[in-house]
Order: sequence, then C-alpha cells, then structure tokens
Amino acid sequence: MQYIADLMLPFVRISALLVAMIGFSGKTVPTRVKALLALSIAFIVSPMVPSSGFTNLFSVEGFLMVIQQILIGVAIGFISQMFLNTFVMAGQTIAVQSGLGFATLVDPVNGINTAAVGQFYIILATLVFWAIDGHLAMIQMLVYSFEAVPIGSGWLAADKIYQIVEWGKWLFIATITIALTPITAMLIINLTFGIMTRAAPQLNIFSIGFPISQITGLIVVWISLSAFMLHFETIWESAAFLMCEIAGC
Repeated sequence: MQYIADLMLPFVRISALLVAMIGFSGKTVPTRVKALLALSIAFIVSPMVPSSGFTNLFSVEGFLMVIQQILIGVAIGFISQMFLNTFVMAGQTIAVQSGLGFATLVDPVNGINTAAVGQFYIILATLVFWAIDGHLAMIQMLVYSFEAVPIGSGWLAADKIYQIVEWGKWLFIATITIALTPITAMLIINLTFGIMTRAAPQLNIFSIGFPISQITGLIVVWISLSAFMLHFETIWESAAFLMCEIAGC
C-alpha cells in the first residue's frame, strides 16, 4: 500500500497538470495518451519524491489528499492557460477592429468558434511554447513542487492562490499591449473613412471601406508580428516566475 500511495499521489498531481497545461489540454489529445504520459512521468519521479508515509488510501483522508494533489497540479497548469488566452484575446480584439471577425474557425482546444486571427495567434503561441521547451520547464517545476509542497503537507497556501488570481490582470494588460498597435492603425483608417464620408457623401463608403479595412488589417497584423516574440518572452517570463513561486523552485 505504501508503494501504491507513493506512485498514485504523484500520478494524480502530474495528471492534473497535463489536463490543464498548454498543448496537452486540447480535446484533440486522446485521454489514453495523457494517462500513459502521466503514468510514465510518475514512474520516473516517484523514486525521487519523499515518501508521504500515508497508506490509508480508501478513506476520507485519502480522498482529501487526492483533491489536494489535483488542486496543486491544476493551479500550475491554469497559469499556462491564462498565458495562452492572452494571445486569444489579442487576436479577437484585432479581428473585431479590422473587420476580420467574420472569418471564424473551430478552436480545437476549447471546442468553440473563434476568429481566424485569434486562432492564428493561438497556433503561433503554442508552436513557440513547444519550440522553447516550455512543456519540459513546466514538468520540471512540477517535480520541484514535490519538495516545496510535499505530499501530505496540507493544502496550497492561500497567498499563493491569491497570487494566481492577481496575475490574471496580465491577461488584460498584455492583451492591450499586443493589440495596441493594430488598434491604433485601424482607428486612423476608420477616421480617414469618416472624413471622406463627410467630405463626399455620395461615395458608398461601405462598399469601398470594408474591403480596404480588411486588407489593411491583414497588413497591420503582418507588420506587428515583428514584435510577437518580445511580447511572448515578457509574458512567459512573468508566467514562469509565478509558476516557480507556486512550485517552490
């Protein structure tokens, strides 16, 4: 029973991380793949995790301990979700301002329709996340969490939960920072169309301005991609620092 507990409890925390983490949380990833990956990591990690000395798995105390591990894993993975949703909101904002919001695609992560520009930012941010080995960094942070928050040490501290909630402001601050340049450019274009309409009311500005604003929106998005990595590194550094504080690494 001691061996099962020392394997199962880390497995639960690792599974909770994979369920909430970027990439593995998508609906396109089969549940069996997540379970086998979590079990493989648990077999590797369990010899290095200090034994909890807990053997009474089939009890209320065992159930509460499983809930504790789930909350710790989800807390670390949830930060990565907020990090990814920053680019989702930025893409949605740019799409609405540029008139590209009509083009929608099915988001494989959330299973809902999102703007094509937002989907483009999701794919780009996810690919960069894999390219910089962000998934390995998060798994490493989770392994460190077994030392900072050992199994059986209690619930996650309230101040750490508050830090996660407070970090949610980055979701809006970073969104405005990423979308500020395209929004400003589209505002100038719409202001120009307004002046044209005022000067020449006989022009059908809707038939002329709508395709021009869409084409200009695509050009502005293309030009603004030069600063994508700067925004990505800044937001990821903040997210990684918070995950390190939660995990105690």
